[in-house]
Amino acid sequence: MLVDTAPPAAETRRAPRFGFLRSWDTAIILALVASIIVASLTVSGFATSRNVGFLLIDVIPVLLLALPMTLIIITGEIDLSVASIAGFVSCVFGALWNAGMPMETIVPLCLVLGAVSGALNGFLVSVVGLPSLAVTIGTLALYRGLAFVVLGDQAVTSFPRAITTGLQAKIGTTGIPVWILPVILLVIIFGVALHFTGFGRSLFAIGYSVDAARFSGIGVARTKFWLFVISGTVAALVGVWWTLRYGSARGDNATGLELSVIAAVLLGGVSIFGGKGTLPGVIAGVGLLAILRNALQLASVPEDTLSMLTGGLLILAVVAPNAIAWVRSLSHKASTT
Repeated sequence: MLVDTAPPAAETRRAPRFGFLRSWDTAIILALVASIIVASLTVSGFATSRNVGFLLIDVIPVLLLALPMTLIIITGEIDLSVASIAGFVSCVFGALWNAGMPMETIVPLCLVLGAVSGALNGFLVSVVGLPSLAVTIGTLALYRGLAFVVLGDQAVTSFPRAITTGLQAKIGTTGIPVWILPVILLVIIFGVALHFTGFGRSLFAIGYSVDAARFSGIGVARTKFWLFVISGTVAALVGVWWTLRYGSARGDNATGLELSVIAAVLLGGVSIFGGKGTLPGVIAGVGLLAILRNALQLASVPEDTLSMLTGGLLILAVVAPNAIAWVRSLSHKASTT
């Protein structure tokens, strides 16, 4: 006897045509598009090629740090030390340059220093078993303190002008910085690794359940360790970028940048509890946060208000998805009773 398991026509029509809009990261992408349109129409100077160039250059360090941060938070961990590592590397960069070391030697050494700094975080979290929140709060203060030990309150500004101005080179008359291209390549690499490989699936598995991931043969401790190493290396790259972008190595470089990075990642739909998130959503979160700040700066909004905006969006990014999930669960329970 054959049983017809197809849903009734009425139920088929009620299938969510716009179900994709229920996705938080899709909503952020739409908000990004809307903010671009509104800012272009209402904020003087926003849509100029000059402002677009500065906006994209300012996005680069946040976007770079957001890539490994996304992977780390998906596993249920966090790294608050990234901005301090960038500042520490910046000071070491300046000290080595003052000592007469060539640039082609300094940059690899700085990347190794970032990897070692991240490895310390990874060791304390994955081997010792300490919570990443506590560990990286501690190393946030440690690396920032070491930055001031290296240079004190002095600044190194004697970098070659050809290099510092070269980082601001544009693609023709578009205003788009040349250096956004290798960043896009890194975004693609991280995106493929997260969403199209077994490694990426293992990160989501760890975030959903550490015990289940271990039982399925995933090396949880090893994976987390290397994620922190990658995070430290990318933070070092940001430290080098920051130093040459502004032509200055100093102990307070990149201070507070970790807040913008975490806000952007969570705003992009990555769950603070782990196991959920997409890189396109994170990219949209980075873009939305950058565009809002840029538009408000052009509108002469005070810096304190911009900091409040970042904090408010961070709270929204944590509360809103969970509130939406709670409402959906209530709706599902109501529909099944």
